[in-house]
Order: sequence, then structure tokens, then C-alpha cells
Amino acid sequence: MQLSDGIRRIGFRKWYERTLLASHAHLVLCFLCLIGVFAAFEAAGKFNSLEDRLTDVTAILLCTATGVWALRRYLGLMARAESAANQAECPHCHAYGRLELHQADAQGDEVEVRCRGCGHAWRIEP
Repeated sequence: MQLSDGIRRIGFRKWYERTLLASHAHLVLCFLCLIGVFAAFEAAGKFNSLEDRLTDVTAILLCTATGVWALRRYLGLMARAESAANQAECPHCHAYGRLELHQADAQGDEVEVRCRGCGHAWRIEP
């Protein structure tokens, strides 16, 4: 979910929480893929037929590709969430996360927000 859509629909704090949960779900997937790779390596040594070895190689490649994708997704979501969180404090009254969407660019990444407490506006950049 884009930052502008998240702030508009559910608010900044809920968007931040959901982005962190999604990123950690990808980390769990990466960990499970790592277990799958180790299991496939162990199984590869126990089988002698070509068909079983090809199955293990396919499992290793599939788990590796999925694990790398999940790790990249985890890091990307975490970086985006932390970047937005570091800019979510009102420079005027120092209230954290109490903001509403004022204006967004076409992609929805760079947004202008307004503090709910004092009304001060500033930009949050990705």
C-alpha cells in the first residue's frame, strides 16, 4: 500500500504498523525458505537416482529464488517504513504520527502532510 493511500484510508500509525507486519512476514518466509534449502541439500545426499536428485536441485533453486525475493521485499518494506517514520514528527509542535494527508504526487510516494494538532504542513519523501 502506498504511503498516500495508507494515510488517507487508515492513518499513518496503522499504515506504519501494517507495513512492519508485512515486512516481517516476508522475513519469516525467507527463514522458511532457508530451512527448505538446508532440507533439500540434506536429502540430495541420501538419494542416488537421477530423478530424485533433479527434484532436490529444483527444490533448492525454488527455495533460493523465493528466499532472495522475500529478503529483498523485507528490506525494501522496512526501509520505506523507517524512512517515513523518521519524518513523521511535526517540526512545529513535535507530535509524532498525528498527521493527515494534505497533498500527494502522482505516484503517491512523496506526500505533503499536515499535523492534526497545530496544522503545520511538511513533506514526507521516500
